[in-house]
Amino acid sequence: MKHTYTIVGMTCNGCRSHVEKTLANIDGVTSASVDLEKAEATLDMDSELTLATLQNAMKEDGGHYSIHELGGHQHKEVKPKKVEKGNGTFYCPMHCEGDKTYTEPGDCPVCGMDLVEEASASVHKGQEYTCPMHPEVVRDEPGDCPICGMDLVPKQADVSAEEKSYNKLLKKFKIAVGFTLPIFIIAMSEMIPNNPLYNILSLRNWNLVQFALSIPVGFYATWMFFERAYRSVKTWNLNMFTLIGIGAGVAWLFSVFAILVPDFFPPQFKTDQGTVHVYFEAATVILTLVLFGQLLEARAHSKTNSAVKELLKLAPNKAIRIVDGKEETIAIDNIVKGDLLRVKPGDKIPVDGSVHEGESTVDESMITGEPVPVQKVEGDTVNSGTINGKSSFVMIAEKVGSDTLLSQIIDMVNKASRSQAPIQKLADKISSYFVPAVVFISVITFIVWVIFGPEPAYVYALVNAIAVLIIACPCALGLATPMSVMVGVGKGAQSGVLIKNAEALERMDKIDTLIVDKTGTITEGKPSVEKVGSISEIKQDKVLEYIVSLNQQSEHPLADATVKYGKANNVNVLKVEDFNSVTGMGVTGKINGEFIALGNEKMMNEAQVSILDSLKADVVSHQKLGKTVSYLAIGDKAVGFVVIGDKIKETSKKAIEELQKAGIAVIMLTGDNHDTAKAVAEQLSLADFKAGMLPQDKLAEVERLQSEGRKVAVAGDGINDAPALAKSDVGIAMGTGTDVAIESAAITLVKGDLHGIVKAYNLSNAVMKNIKQNLFFALIYNTVGIPIAAGVLYPFFGLLLSPMIAALAMSFSSVSVIANALRLRTVKID
Repeated sequence: MKHTYTIVGMTCNGCRSHVEKTLANIDGVTSASVDLEKAEATLDMDSELTLATLQNAMKEDGGHYSIHELGGHQHKEVKPKKVEKGNGTFYCPMHCEGDKTYTEPGDCPVCGMDLVEEASASVHKGQEYTCPMHPEVVRDEPGDCPICGMDLVPKQADVSAEEKSYNKLLKKFKIAVGFTLPIFIIAMSEMIPNNPLYNILSLRNWNLVQFALSIPVGFYATWMFFERAYRSVKTWNLNMFTLIGIGAGVAWLFSVFAILVPDFFPPQFKTDQGTVHVYFEAATVILTLVLFGQLLEARAHSKTNSAVKELLKLAPNKAIRIVDGKEETIAIDNIVKGDLLRVKPGDKIPVDGSVHEGESTVDESMITGEPVPVQKVEGDTVNSGTINGKSSFVMIAEKVGSDTLLSQIIDMVNKASRSQAPIQKLADKISSYFVPAVVFISVITFIVWVIFGPEPAYVYALVNAIAVLIIACPCALGLATPMSVMVGVGKGAQSGVLIKNAEALERMDKIDTLIVDKTGTITEGKPSVEKVGSISEIKQDKVLEYIVSLNQQSEHPLADATVKYGKANNVNVLKVEDFNSVTGMGVTGKINGEFIALGNEKMMNEAQVSILDSLKADVVSHQKLGKTVSYLAIGDKAVGFVVIGDKIKETSKKAIEELQKAGIAVIMLTGDNHDTAKAVAEQLSLADFKAGMLPQDKLAEVERLQSEGRKVAVAGDGINDAPALAKSDVGIAMGTGTDVAIESAAITLVKGDLHGIVKAYNLSNAVMKNIKQNLFFALIYNTVGIPIAAGVLYPFFGLLLSPMIAALAMSFSSVSVIANALRLRTVKID
C-alpha cells in the first residue's frame, strides 16, 4: 500500500536524500521516494504504519525534519538562515548539501569539513571611532571623547569568522607540533646504535612518555577529527574523517593496549627488551599532518572568494549628502532613496542612481571589465563602487543597500559559488562508494599481509592497512569541482559576466547555437527619432502629437525615444483612453474619440488598417537602410510613420566573428521587419536571421533547434525575450535590459554587449577544463596511491609507504587541487 506525506524542514538535495534513506530503513517500509520541490514523501508499506511511528523514526534520526499527513500541516519553505555572527553565511566548501547554509561556524554534517564563511554585501559599515580608555564611546567621525577628552581612534574591524577559524587552527597546530616533535624524536631514536636515550630511561618508560605526550595532540589539538569520524559513522555519511579517525585511532589504541597488556601479544610483536612496538609517533604525526592540511586549506579558501572580497572593497564607507544646500558627511548606511549626493573627483560612487547636476567620466571597469571611462551627463545612471573622474557632480540616490548593482553582483556570485555543476554529481557518486571500498581494501590488505607477509607479519599488516586508510582520503575529489566553480564565478564577476549557477557554466561550454535579439543586444538599445512622415492631407506635427501621446504610456525603448523627441520639440500631449499594448506589434488607444494604432505592419493588419502604396514605399526605403519604422493609423487608415535609428554596437561585429570561429552558429531573431533585419544582418555578415518574430515565435524557434539536438543559448534584453531565455539551454541577459529578462537568464552581462558572450564562453571553457584537470589529479592520485600503500611494490622493490608519508601526501593532494583552481584567477577570457 502507498501513502503520501508532507515533509517539513528540507532545504536541499542532501536533505531529500537523507530523509529518503531514513524512511526507507523503517521496518515495514518497502520503498520510499521523496520529492524536494513538493516537500512530499511517498511510502510503499507492507502494512499500515501509524504516523507516530514515522514521526519517531524521524526524531530518532536526529535531523530537523518532521513528517505529517498530506494536507494536515501547512508546508512552509525553509530558507537558509542568514548568519548572526561574522559577516556572512556559512556553507560547506564541498557543497555536500547544495546551497544550504548555516548560522554559525562548525563542521559539515555530511563530509565533516570546516564550514567556510561567504562575503556579504548586505551591510556596508563606515569607519567608526572609539576612545582607547572608554570603548563604549563610538562615533562615526574623529573627535574628542566626551568622558575623558582623549582623541578618538579608528575602531578596528571585527575579525571575520574565516580569520578566527584560521587562527584557531594555527593555535592547535602549534600545540600539535610542540608535542608531536618529541614523540617523533623518541621513536626515531631507536634507529641510532646504542641509543643514548636508553641511558636516561628504559624503553618501557619512554613509551609511557610518548603516551603522555600524545594525549594533548589526540584529545585537544586534533580531537575534532575523531568527533567528525564518529558523527560520520553514526549518520553513515562516510567521508575523509572516517578514514583518518579509524587509521589514527587504531594506531593509538593499539599502542595504549600494548603498554597496558604487553603479554597479550605474540612474540613477533615484541622488541628485544620485551616491550611491544608502539605507534604513537605514527598516530600523532598523521593527525598533525592532517591538521596542517586543514590549515593550508583554510588559508587557500580565503583566496578562492577573493573576487567577492575585492568587490566588497569597492563600496565606500562615507558619502556627502546635500541638505538645504549644505553638505554633510554621512555613513553609507544612512543614505535613503531620493537623497542628493555630491561625488567629488576621484571618489567612489556610494549607491546606484542618476546624475542630477553636472557631468563627468566614470571608471566602470570594476563591474563591467571594460577599461575605458564612460562619459556621464544629466540623466545617466551611475553605479555603486565605480570611480568618478576629474569633475564633481551631484547624483540622486535611487537604489541603496542590498538593492544596488554591486550588492546584487556580490549576492549572485555568492549563490553561484555555492551551486553544484552537473559534473559534480559524478564526483559525489564516486565518493559515496569510495570510503566503504577503501575500508574493505584496508581489511583485505591486513589479511593478505598476515597470511603472506614476512615476520613480524601482524606489524606489517597493521602499518599497511593504516597507510591505505590515510592515503585514500577523498577530500581532493570532493574539492575538485566546487573550488573551480567558486574561482571561475568570481573571475567572471570581475569581468562583467554574472553567472547565476554552476550549471550555466557547464552548459555554456557545450553551446553550438546562439540566438541574439537585435534591439539592445546587437544595437546599442538607445534609439532616436530620425524622421516623422505623413500623407499629404495630414500635417507632420499632428502625426507626431498622436505618436507622442500614445507612447506616453508605453515602456518600450522605441516609445521612450519618441517621447523624448516630442518633449524636445514641445509637442502637446493629448489624453489617451483605452490604451493597450500588444507585445511584438505596437500600441493602440483612443484620442478625442478616434481609434489610434501605432506599430509595425502586423499591427496594421491586426487592426484592419489600409496603407497607401506611396506611404508603404516610403517606409520600405527607410527599412532597407536598417531603420525601424512604425506606422500611425487613425481609424482604419494609415496616415504617417516615424523612423527610428539604433546604432549597431562597435563590439557586435567582432564578437559575432569570434563566436563563429569557435564553431557557434549565430542566428538573429527580431520583431522588426524583414528589410530592417536584412540590412543589419548584412552589416554583421550574418547568414541566418528571421524577422517579424513575436515572443511565441522566438520560443518555438528555440524548441525547434533543441529538437534537432542543438545546444542553444539565447541573448536578449526585453520582456519579449523572456520566454526564449527561460526555455534555452543557457539564457544570457543584457545587464542594460529589463528585470524580467535578467530573472529569466542564467548569465547576465553587466555591460550588455555581445563581447560579454565571448567572455562567458571562454570562461566556461576554462572552468570546465580546470574541473577535469582536478578530477584527473584526484582520481589518478587515489588510483596509484592506494595500491602502493597496500604494499604491491614490496615483493618487487622492497618498498613500503609509511602512514606518515601517506598523511603528508593526502594533505598536499587537497592543497594541489585548490592551487590548480586558483590558476583561473589569471586566465584571460577577453
